[in-house]
Amino acid sequence: MVERIVAAGRDVLVTRGYDGASTNRIAAAAGVSPGSLYQYFPDKDAVLTEVLDRYLDAMEARVSRAFLDSVAAAGPGAGTAPAVRATLEALLDTFGEEPDLLRVIVEQLPRSPGGRRAAFAGRIDDLVTTVLLARGAGHTDAARAAAWTVVRTVEHLTTGFVLERPGLARAVVVDELTALVAGYLDTRLSGGRVASDGPS
Repeated sequence: MVERIVAAGRDVLVTRGYDGASTNRIAAAAGVSPGSLYQYFPDKDAVLTEVLDRYLDAMEARVSRAFLDSVAAAGPGAGTAPAVRATLEALLDTFGEEPDLLRVIVEQLPRSPGGRRAAFAGRIDDLVTTVLLARGAGHTDAARAAAWTVVRTVEHLTTGFVLERPGLARAVVVDELTALVAGYLDTRLSGGRVASDGPS
């Protein structure tokens, strides 16, 4: 029953948007009565939160695995390009599988500082920071700043590529983003540390 309701919630969210996703519509799409829905979820936000949680959990697992596997395969002395490329490919794969759901999440679901999406981004920040420090970044604050910058840049540009459909080949975009992000990180890591000073 829960699976049917969550699947229906996802479909209604995509077709009707956040404002149009009522519990009655979700129940009808699931083939259950509103009363049956309320046995599992108190309101529409609870259903949609479950939809979002599952989407983000799957994306986090996929992106984190691609990132960590590529870091391990490249070895400690390698540049960041292999990890960046693998992460971009995993992210674009995930976004590309459900672009309509991605659009609703980005454009219609609120993103509060303490919300689920912010928490997801924060965990990716921590993951990237840990790898930067393991690569010899000696200044934690600067490593965290570099991670925050990279994660937000990648999120914005990959989301834009999927939703805007700019008419560019994916391989070309991945090459450009890899050069952008890896170039930034490798520069910040040059000399075995993330630079702790601001621009001179």
